[in-house]
Amino acid sequence: MFLGEALCYAAFKAWYIWRQCNNQDMSIFGDQKFNPLVWAIPAMCDLCGTSIMYVGLTWTYAASFQMLRGSVIIFTGLLSVAFLGNTLKIHHWIGMVTVIVGLVVVGVGDYVFFNGGSSGLDKDTVLAGDLLIVLAQIITAVQMTVEEKIMKRYKIQPLQGIGLEGIFGFSTLTILLIPMYFIPWHLPQSSSSWQEHARFEDTIDAFKQWVYTPYVLVPSLGLVFSIAFFNFAGLTVTETMNATTRMVLDTLRSIIIWGFSLAVGWQIFEPLQPVGYIILLAGIWMYYDAIMPTIRYIATHVNSFVAKYRMAIGYDEQSLLFPLPRDVST
Repeated sequence: MFLGEALCYAAFKAWYIWRQCNNQDMSIFGDQKFNPLVWAIPAMCDLCGTSIMYVGLTWTYAASFQMLRGSVIIFTGLLSVAFLGNTLKIHHWIGMVTVIVGLVVVGVGDYVFFNGGSSGLDKDTVLAGDLLIVLAQIITAVQMTVEEKIMKRYKIQPLQGIGLEGIFGFSTLTILLIPMYFIPWHLPQSSSSWQEHARFEDTIDAFKQWVYTPYVLVPSLGLVFSIAFFNFAGLTVTETMNATTRMVLDTLRSIIIWGFSLAVGWQIFEPLQPVGYIILLAGIWMYYDAIMPTIRYIATHVNSFVAKYRMAIGYDEQSLLFPLPRDVST
């Protein structure tokens, strides 16, 4: 993940040098006299939050993992009001609360209608995984809030910001992997049958899997580049709109992941899940105050179509309601 983000900085420097050599406007890069260490804070939040989330992922379903990540919306909204001075209107609050209701419905469904499917998980483990994922969203909300504050203060390019964050995260994690290799302990539910010795993080084994198992290497490379693009797009949304909007959009991925999990048999269908998804989508629409504008948009186009149809068959084009029929005897 951090490697993909770090690659964004190389792309930024190439873009910066190209514009500089061609004597183009450099003001688009904002204030370049900031301290790069400010990006270490969101990088550490990303490292901690992501680590906790992926521990939770090993204890629950992929679809539930993705949906419960949506709880970050409420934390991000509260922090942006408290520390950034953002103003959230009533439809923002209603939307965020509705999203959380949808997520709670999914979480309850995981517990009440528990069925391990092909995962082999037990009910208590799934609940613990769900709680860990929600806990991680508090840290992620702090990350998003700090990123928004930095972006709007220095007006720097998102490509540069995500690159610096990746550099700090990649450097820190590389250093931490050394002592992790010698810690003779692993998390519950994560013991590896092929490990000769229990290790907190077996980096050497990971490299061996890349070398000897192409279907592990290819997705890993895909992850590097997809993470780079995903985080660049996310910071762009944060810069142009706000952190809460970024998190609301991020929740849309859950439907695709849920459908895929059902299709491949990783998860058994639970009655409350589609209910939770409908509530979730309703919350997103409420957040954007998009329900009434969408209805008006549809109504306008329907009226336009009806008016053209009436004109074509000889009805009064000034009216959107069918008038009394003309004298058909003539």
